Amino acid sequence: MLVSSNPAVSSSPAFIPVAPQRAVVEGWMRQFQDWLCHRLEAADGSGRHFSRDEWQHGGGGGGCTRVFQQGDVLEKGGVAFSAVWGEMSEAAARQLLMPDRRYFATGVSVVQHPRSPQVPISHMNVRYFETANGEAWFGGGLDLTPIYVDARQARWFHEQIAEVCARHDPGYYPRFKQWADEYFYLPHRGETRGVGGIFFDRLTVGRDGLFEELFSFVQDVGEVYGRAYSAIMRQNAALPYTARHSEWQRVRRGRYAEFNLAIDRGTRFGLETGGRTESILMSLPPQADWHYNRVPEAGSAEAESQQWLRQGVDWLSV
Repeated sequence: MLVSSNPAVSSSPAFIPVAPQRAVVEGWMRQFQDWLCHRLEAADGSGRHFSRDEWQHGGGGGGCTRVFQQGDVLEKGGVAFSAVWGEMSEAAARQLLMPDRRYFATGVSVVQHPRSPQVPISHMNVRYFETANGEAWFGGGLDLTPIYVDARQARWFHEQIAEVCARHDPGYYPRFKQWADEYFYLPHRGETRGVGGIFFDRLTVGRDGLFEELFSFVQDVGEVYGRAYSAIMRQNAALPYTARHSEWQRVRRGRYAEFNLAIDRGTRFGLETGGRTESILMSLPPQADWHYNRVPEAGSAEAESQQWLRQGVDWLSV
């Protein structure tokens, strides 16, 4: 049973009084988790369902981690909801550029690892923060990590995102696409994690728009992810693959794990604020390989895909 967000249930001095919009965002995040799980289950088609694992946070609040395993399309998938509050350490607050150590955070974080190397890995998250000094902001993003890059499909994926962004602000897509290129990047490998998408952080209420405007954009980001990725699952599920394809999939999954463990801010925030380790690390693949100096053969499908893993690709024009 989750702890209520009503301030009456907590006497902690670190607890932040509830702002009216907090309950609205938290309620939508819960509903979105349910909607997305149902949509992914339908796209998988196996009849399997996401399990439910409810948990409580030491500072206050909690969450529900929902995990899908051994489906027809998805080998492992996670859709995690949380609504937590507390007071982080001074060191963590400095590292995360938090204006106040006392915080409230709610969001949904999603990672899907398909069984077939022909179906891309996918990620999406949407989040909302408040701090005790009164600041509030939204963040989020979505991206696609194909094992074998299909340029036409990557273009279609970006077209769906660009259309959503244009409905809210013509500058959103180019700005947030570049941000994704910079964020979903492994500097120690010199490559992007996949074909990108969008990434945005600290869209601050008041400075960057009204609460209703920013919240509406975040809702549409969640919706376009569910619609676009479930379509890609269905399109690619029946494509043939070989043992060689599966081996390369495990190598690319290793790169995905490197990013999440070494670079991802959400992973760092969760671990440094006493989050639930199993829920935070649900994003890791079920299997991955690391080969010493594994370089694709010249002219191979693996080498061709590798060439797309760079910043600055204009996916709307490929």
